[in-house]
Amino acid sequence: MSGAASLDTTSIADYLQRLSLGEGHPVQLRPLSGGQSNPTYVLTSGAWQCVLRTKPPGTLLPSAHAIDREYRVMQALQDSDVPVPKMLAYCDDLSVIGREFYLMELVQGRVLVDQSLPGVLPEQRAAMYDEMNRVIAGLHSVDYRGVGLESYGKPSNYFSRQIGRWSRQCQASTLPVSREMRSLMDWLPEHIPADDESTLVHGDFRLDNLIFHPTETRVLAVLDWELSTLGHPMADFAYHCMAWRIPATLWRGVGGLDLQALGIPSEEEYLRRYEQRTGRLAGEHWEFYMAYNLFRMAAILYGIGERAAQGNAAAGNALETAAKASPLAEIGWRCALRHETGSQRNP
Repeated sequence: MSGAASLDTTSIADYLQRLSLGEGHPVQLRPLSGGQSNPTYVLTSGAWQCVLRTKPPGTLLPSAHAIDREYRVMQALQDSDVPVPKMLAYCDDLSVIGREFYLMELVQGRVLVDQSLPGVLPEQRAAMYDEMNRVIAGLHSVDYRGVGLESYGKPSNYFSRQIGRWSRQCQASTLPVSREMRSLMDWLPEHIPADDESTLVHGDFRLDNLIFHPTETRVLAVLDWELSTLGHPMADFAYHCMAWRIPATLWRGVGGLDLQALGIPSEEEYLRRYEQRTGRLAGEHWEFYMAYNLFRMAAILYGIGERAAQGNAAAGNALETAAKASPLAEIGWRCALRHETGSQRNP
């Protein structure tokens, strides 16, 4: 069995009753679309609703699906300038449903996948992109020690550790890895910038991990914190900016579109706004940041493909998603070559 049918709703109802949550009615679960990693459901008890997010079933890669970290960071950010859902409960008692899970507020709003924002007026697109920029700049300004996250990660050598982590995952994969991906695995460790700043980073900050207000251009919640840690803010921001490098015909990108007509800022304009908000400069290392993030995204997609091959993927289109790993690695390798020639910032 898989999905909601494999979860014991009676046991969940008993758990809610112990916590005085819900309305005492039988529990119903409806899968939430999106997200390749951790199965997520709308939980209903009478008129009361929340979100249940759990680890996937089966054998998992080491350190993967760390939903306890998701819960911890969102709990820490409850009173910050970073919008997150209200956390309700975390359960590591495997007797309830056989795996860890947490409950959080159901935030009603818009989850948008297509970064060209079809059906949105150009001035609204401009405002929504500026709002994304504001939120990620705010995230990188959080005093992580002040919110109790000083032990949330190692505040040094972020690039080295991350490159090593994702390289090892690819090397352990049973799936073929492209030539460009292997080239990046060799090239990246030799070109890590000397600066070593650390902030709280989301790790997967993109449009479809945000919930926008139903009618306004305001972000109500940032979701999917599984990959969050203490790390280099420019790595996090450049990941967010991959959309400008990825063709719209490939996956979740705006590359090749008429951005001016759409009201979407250019990569250079978007980067400049972030620099103004945070005081940071991308400078000479921007193409490295891009190469690193395209490598990292490709590694994540290879991991999705590995789980799909093992039958553990949360989404039905996992194999199709994983097939985008090699094209992304190819774009990343082009960024690495641009770095080598000294060509920086927006191409």
